[in-house]
Amino acid sequence: MNQAIRSSWVAAIAMFALIFGAISFVQVVGADDLKGNPLNQRAILQNYCNDRGAIIVGGEPVAESVEGTSEVCQFQRTYAQPALYAGLTGYFSKNYGATGLEVAMNDQLAGSSDQQFFDRIGQLFLGNQPKGASAELTIDPAIQKLAYDLIPDGQRGSIVVTNPKTGAILAMVSKPSYDPNLIATQDPNAETTNINELVKVPGINLNQNVSGPTGELLAPGSVFKLVDTAAALASGKYNKDSVLPNPAEMPFPGIQYKLPNYAGGNCYTQDKAGFAFALQQSCNTPFASIALDLGRDAIAEQAAKFGFGEDLGDQLKLAYARGSGFPDDLDGPGLAQSAIGQKDVRATPLQIALMTSAIANNGVQMSPAWSRPCGPGPQGH
Repeated sequence: MNQAIRSSWVAAIAMFALIFGAISFVQVVGADDLKGNPLNQRAILQNYCNDRGAIIVGGEPVAESVEGTSEVCQFQRTYAQPALYAGLTGYFSKNYGATGLEVAMNDQLAGSSDQQFFDRIGQLFLGNQPKGASAELTIDPAIQKLAYDLIPDGQRGSIVVTNPKTGAILAMVSKPSYDPNLIATQDPNAETTNINELVKVPGINLNQNVSGPTGELLAPGSVFKLVDTAAALASGKYNKDSVLPNPAEMPFPGIQYKLPNYAGGNCYTQDKAGFAFALQQSCNTPFASIALDLGRDAIAEQAAKFGFGEDLGDQLKLAYARGSGFPDDLDGPGLAQSAIGQKDVRATPLQIALMTSAIANNGVQMSPAWSRPCGPGPQGH
């Protein structure tokens, strides 16, 4: 009997310790992750009806909370020029969470960031409603509009423009776009109907924190040849005057696959090519031969110097969730294909913009930035 009591007591203590440990983890260790999770509806409901800070471009709010007539909430989230900025702002929805900058900058916009602690204390003593801080983006409205118009309607694509010297994001657009007001509505039936229609649009940039043209990982294609070029020049085995093999196709021993050269330009006009010609004409086989000569590690190390595989920071991770990368464990054909930006090489449009900006900035790659705080409320800028 005593042994049974002792065993029951030990089991009870173990269960208590397990429950206490789980509660402690959720409340302490995992609290920030749970709070920042865009699918955490409690975090949305906590400040859904508050006066949320505005997202400002060129001195004008493109997302703001305005007083409405709803019996549910005093404030309604609204979006100006919605299709133009949806790929940046995302949406703030009671039932479908938040995406884009609405989730990435939630603490600031909701007024709950550490930097706004004393503002919250002041509002509490004055008896005022909680009020978020606005954020002014680095986006240039003229460049944003130009970039958006450059993508034809009905075509899927993204454009990111940065200032090479500062890393400031001047434009970030994607198509197909949408109207965030359709999802931020306080009418739950309309909200559900609208989002069910939007998800039917192929390639729509609806959930930036998960996928979409701006945040989705894509094969970068021939722009990756810039990485090959940098690796070749850094190796000391090549220089700007090097002559590269330029066959119409590259065979591999023991398999039927042959890597073809680019057929859309002048690559087929010569079986050897200068470095400048190969890069200008985007010939495939010269850069595949460089990768096979230098090896996978040399290409991967150069890609890492351009930021492939680098953590872009919490805000970018939330809004545009995934980082770029260069594959491991490549055989010869896989390395050849990867060298021209195919196979399993993956990048976001933002990563490619940062890579080319580093070249424009004499080899110095700046960290991307898209906003600066500008005080409480829509008029705080």
